[in-house]
Amino acid sequence: MRLAQNLSQEALGLESGLSRNMIIGIEWGKKSVAYERLWDVADALGVPAADLLSESAALPQRIPYRGGRRAMGAQC
Repeated sequence: MRLAQNLSQEALGLESGLSRNMIIGIEWGKKSVAYERLWDVADALGVPAADLLSESAALPQRIPYRGGRRAMGAQC
């Protein structure tokens, strides 16, 4: 949703009152957001909070390529 609106992680963080690092952690599934803050993120995105929890909102898991050598047998 953030990318569809051309928002950076920093911009979403500023709009929602969360840090950029917190936004990154939430997107990667490494951090959880407090119940109350869910509404702040939803407001910043202009969507109902329920949309953030629906499975249709979840994108397929992607593993970014960060440079360097790939493991033998790894697919591109």
